[in-house]
Amino acid sequence: MKKTIYIFSDGELKRKQNTIFFESEKGRKYVPVENTGEILIFGEVSINKRILEFLSQQEIILHFFNHYGYYIGSFYPREHLNSGYMVLKQAEHYLDDEKRLLLARLFVWGALENIKKVLAYYINRGTELEEIREKVENLQNGIGDAQTIEETMAIEGNARDYYYRSFDKILANTDFIFEERTRRPPRNRLNALISFGNSLLYVVTLSEIYKTHLDPRIGYLHTTNFRRFSLNLDVAEVFKPIIVDRLIFTLINKGMIKKSHFEKRLNGIVLNEKGRMRFVEEMDKRLKATIQHKKLRRNVSYRRLIRLELYKLEKHFMDEACYQPFVARW
Repeated sequence: MKKTIYIFSDGELKRKQNTIFFESEKGRKYVPVENTGEILIFGEVSINKRILEFLSQQEIILHFFNHYGYYIGSFYPREHLNSGYMVLKQAEHYLDDEKRLLLARLFVWGALENIKKVLAYYINRGTELEEIREKVENLQNGIGDAQTIEETMAIEGNARDYYYRSFDKILANTDFIFEERTRRPPRNRLNALISFGNSLLYVVTLSEIYKTHLDPRIGYLHTTNFRRFSLNLDVAEVFKPIIVDRLIFTLINKGMIKKSHFEKRLNGIVLNEKGRMRFVEEMDKRLKATIQHKKLRRNVSYRRLIRLELYKLEKHFMDEACYQPFVARW
């Protein structure tokens, strides 16, 4: 599996013959292009056309984040696995209201099922979350009755509102109080972690889509409009609870992320550079961690699970098998 490179320092990304290197005040560091699939840039980094051409040839994606850790865009090389047939099938499932609604419902069902798995995990460890789990399940049972995308999204939103109430009980840490979900800017440390973690998962999912025949611009739960990408947002919903949220709980409960890893910016709270580096390091470990896959009967990484999810979508679009979202089995 190809590596992910993270750049936090300021400097310049340059090409030298058939390789690239990052040059900063700390010196020159070469990037092994043959083993690299994506580069996430958090620092102020200069690039030029010459290196973009080379990255495109090597099928390496660049993801850019601003100084505050917000995702701002990607350099997505020309789609090397482009399939006109697959694009037509995706469009067909988007333009047909019934087919689109089915997929939207399945994405939400998968997200809520994994939320229930997270809650059950902590219930089994003595945290009183039974009432919250029941409310999420009641909302999940109503997904089949949703007649529109908006109704489906409302179910997910209401379920997450209940789910977020569990965070304070799971963490029991006065430095990390949830209060309410806030974005751009997050109003507290816990919201800053959720926003940053979700952004990382979105770009990881986008990178995995690049390795399939799917077009990331056509989403089903998240409306396909002038937004550059939306399919990655749909697929990420299924994995947020078991990748991002579980990671946040681990980082806080083990004291790996602390109050000192945050700063006040943009009338809100964001992770500082040390905090972002710590989160990214642990997120990378989580994506590489493996679990036993029931059907394949072998261990696969969480990143690989995302790719397998995309393959299931391809089969769904080709009417080979109805898509069934991944559900954790702890």
